[in-house]
Amino acid sequence: MPVPKAELHLHIEGTLEPELAFALAERNGVELPYADTDALREAYRFEDLQSFLDLYYELMAVLRTERDFEDLADAYLARAAAQGVRHAEIFFDPQAHMARGVGMGTVVEGLWRALGRSGETHGVSTRLIMCFLRDESAESALATLDAAKPYLDRITGVGLDSAEVGHPPVKFREVYEAAAALGLRRVAHAGEEGPPEYITEALDVLGVERVDHGLRCVEDPVLVERLVRERVPLTLCPLSNVRLRTVDTLADHPLPAMLDAGLMCTVNSDDPAYFGGYAGDNFDAVRETLGLGPERLRELARNSFLASFLEDDEDLRTRYLAEVEAYDFS
Repeated sequence: MPVPKAELHLHIEGTLEPELAFALAERNGVELPYADTDALREAYRFEDLQSFLDLYYELMAVLRTERDFEDLADAYLARAAAQGVRHAEIFFDPQAHMARGVGMGTVVEGLWRALGRSGETHGVSTRLIMCFLRDESAESALATLDAAKPYLDRITGVGLDSAEVGHPPVKFREVYEAAAALGLRRVAHAGEEGPPEYITEALDVLGVERVDHGLRCVEDPVLVERLVRERVPLTLCPLSNVRLRTVDTLADHPLPAMLDAGLMCTVNSDDPAYFGGYAGDNFDAVRETLGLGPERLRELARNSFLASFLEDDEDLRTRYLAEVEAYDFS
C-alpha cells in the first residue's frame, strides 16, 4: 500500500479518462471529434497551459447530468484510494458547466452523490472547493458565488484557476471578500505561469490560506522567507509542471530545493487523466527522479494532512497523521 496522503490540488474535470469520456458521450448523444480512445489519448499532448485548457473545456461537453458527475467523481476516488489518498479536497469549475446550460445544482448534487458516500465506499474523506475561472469576468465570479449559496453546506472553500497570465489575483478581490464573509476557505492558483508577484497578491489581496502551484516563488527570496515564516502550504503538481512545460524535465523540478529551504510543499496530481499520473504516481516520480528518500516523502505526506481543511475534524486529521508516522517505506 502506498504512503497515506491527502490530495489538495485536483480538478475533478481533469480526471476524465478517455474511456469514460466516450462512455458518457454515447450515453448523452455527444459526438466527439476523435475516432476512438487511442486517438483521444494521443491528443493529450500539450504545448502549454492554453493548449491543454482548449481540450479540457472541449471534453466537458460530455458531462450533462447528475449521474455523469457522480460517475466522474466515483472513478477518481477509486483510483485515488488505490494510490494511498485518504483525504481529497476536490476542485470543480461551475462556470464552465453553467455556460453550456448545466446548472450549479446538477454539478454539486452529482458530485456529492459520490463524495457523500466516499468514506464508506473508498475510505477517502472529501471536501469540495469551487473554483472561479480567472479568464472570465469578476462579475461572472460573483454571480457564480451567488448561484452556489443554496449548496454551501457541501462547499468548503473557493479557488481560482484557468489561464493565469494577464489575470492577476486583484481582479477577484470583491468575490474573495464575499466568500470570506460566508465563512468559505480560500485558495488560489498563483505562480504557475504567472510571476511571483501573483503569489504575494493572492496572499495580501485575496487572503488565501494555501497557494496552488506557487512554483515561481523560488525567483523571489523575500517571498520564500515569508512563505516559510508563515507556513503557507504550496500544492505542487510535478508531472503537470513537466507536461505543461513549466519545467523542462522532472529532473529540473525545484521541489528538493524548496523542501531544503523549509517551504511547506505538498505533491498532487492536478489533472491526472491529462498529465499521466495520479497522486501516487507523482510521489513515485519525485522519489525515482529527484531521489527523495523516505523521510522527505514522509514530510510531503505529513504536510498534505497539516495543510488540509480538516479543522472541523481534528480527530480524523490526527488519525491520518498517525498513519503517516507509522508507515514503513522499506
